Amino acid sequence: MNKFMMRQAQELQAKLAKAQQELADATVEASSGGGAVKITINGQQQIQSVKISPEAISAEDVELLEDLVLTAVNEAIAKSKELATQRLSKLTGGLKIPGLT
Repeated sequence: MNKFMMRQAQELQAKLAKAQQELADATVEASSGGGAVKITINGQQQIQSVKISPEAISAEDVELLEDLVLTAVNEAIAKSKELATQRLSKLTGGLKIPGLT
């Protein structure tokens, strides 16, 4: 590998590290049940917070609350993955590199 290619690889590695740090700092929010359950997640698919409205809590309907949480978490993960794909595809030129998204 010549010096030019090595330098390009190092620059790409630095840019990817910076992008991954930016994803760790970026957050998206998803909700379900008209806002009864809100999930905040970062760009690395790590849940930052879970908010449940007191009105959504009912001992008689635990299954509904479970479904609302599940729906909000899945939506948050999907949004987070989309954010990561958008940010990283700018660096990779659209190449699908395993382990990056």
